[in-house]
Amino acid sequence: MEQFKQLQELYVEWNAKINVVSRKDIDQLYERHVLHSLAIAQFISFAPESQILDVGTGGGFPGIPLAIWYPECGFHLVDSVGKKITVVKEVANAIDLKNLTAEHQRMEKVTGKFDFIVSRAVAQTKQLFIWAHQKVSQEQRNELDNGMIFLKGGDLTQEMKEFGRRYIEKDLSDYFTEEFFETKKIIYVPVH
Repeated sequence: MEQFKQLQELYVEWNAKINVVSRKDIDQLYERHVLHSLAIAQFISFAPESQILDVGTGGGFPGIPLAIWYPECGFHLVDSVGKKITVVKEVANAIDLKNLTAEHQRMEKVTGKFDFIVSRAVAQTKQLFIWAHQKVSQEQRNELDNGMIFLKGGDLTQEMKEFGRRYIEKDLSDYFTEEFFETKKIIYVPVH
């Protein structure tokens, strides 16, 4: 809880230097960023030692809240914008987050295998799948098959058409009552 409590002050301070959270959203950091990120923890409970890659993490969402929630898992956060990764590293260091690494890198160039790849509204699902599916490990340690879990918004009918029945779409309004979550969703795409 202490780590979560420190986030508001840290993000306000960093956001003044480097815009990583929308200025109109900074006052709703916990609802629109932290809680939104933790929707993934409502969808799946990561098994200990799971390895999770957060692509296009921006200022550290959903990776930082998930790393706090799951201290027994490893999180690797990447973004192609170096100054955003600077903020991620500084925030993680300030709250003594030991299970998180961050890298200024394009997702396609990341090495290693991960149980899950998470992301928040970075690109179309098909494009993310093309870039990242080969980074998903075949070794299973979770109840849910290894794959990709994305936080998205709006009507995804067209975007998800290609995946047929091979994905799960979950409304975040099933988890949270705040108006912000009415159009927000989790998309889970198994890889193997």
